[in-house]
Amino acid sequence: MRTRLAALAALLTLALVASPTAAVTRGGVDDAGEHPQVGQLLFYVPDAPNGLYPDNGGWFTCSGTLISSTVVVTAGHCAFAIGLDGESTTTEDNRTTADNWENGTGGNDVWMTFNEDLGPGADDDHWDGWPLSFDEDGDLVYATEAERYAARAAWANSNDFWVRATSYPHPEYNDNAFYIHDAGSIILDEAQPGPYATLPTAGYLNKYAGRRNNHTFEVVGYGLNASLKGGKIGIGGDERMKADVRLLNLTSNPKNTYMQLSNNPSTGGTCFGDSGGPTFDNTNSLLLVAVTSFGLSPNCTGIGGAYRIDQPDDLEFLADVLALAD
Repeated sequence: MRTRLAALAALLTLALVASPTAAVTRGGVDDAGEHPQVGQLLFYVPDAPNGLYPDNGGWFTCSGTLISSTVVVTAGHCAFAIGLDGESTTTEDNRTTADNWENGTGGNDVWMTFNEDLGPGADDDHWDGWPLSFDEDGDLVYATEAERYAARAAWANSNDFWVRATSYPHPEYNDNAFYIHDAGSIILDEAQPGPYATLPTAGYLNKYAGRRNNHTFEVVGYGLNASLKGGKIGIGGDERMKADVRLLNLTSNPKNTYMQLSNNPSTGGTCFGDSGGPTFDNTNSLLLVAVTSFGLSPNCTGIGGAYRIDQPDDLEFLADVLALAD
């Protein structure tokens, strides 16, 4: 569900890396300013394998939603193992099992923008000047991952569109079973204006269980508009879009923690880069009931999985983060 930034030589064509925690992106229509509280995350994971270079380290993007002036809700796999000034925040143990707040928590190699119009050539394109991996001749610009990190972190820190933050995955998040506790949060260094999304009460979505009806939910995110060639190549992305999606199933495994939503190519759905983006209940356009987690098709079609945050443990986790930010 997260998009890896192997290179940004062309914003219309991005290489995607599939992993157990990779997610999907969506089509739909331009958000047109409806959800200013939804932004795009850029983050660095020092432990991530890198297919381009011999040393580890990868850059990713996700989506997220403000629930206060500084607290953002996203997916757990978008907040896990984020670096701390370029250094790993995990250990050999908690890369495979996670039962405490040392689960890659406290990384500050994450930035967020709420810029909506991010298309190539836009006057306010927040990717302008991104340090590329290769020059025009195809030669490596940076010899080591440390050099790449230093250049990109310096770029993000000096870019007015991006705000630095600190990451907090769900305390029980496990990267090898990301779908069980796929809730995460970040705390921004700088306060942002509202309006902010609101959280549901515990079990709010249960009223939709066991029935398929015409009630729709709205998904929002910065993901790709299409995914081709088995999900290896993506088209579009980096622009806030929205789509109305229909509930398919609320009680599927694992542990009834997911909403299965339609990813209909004709109406839109979720795809790579939308991970962590909100699912709003259309009865209240700011009621955040789930976050985009995964997709069952590499082509941004079929079924998308949205992780429910109306579960008691997730609401308790987010209450802890809100208290920490105060």
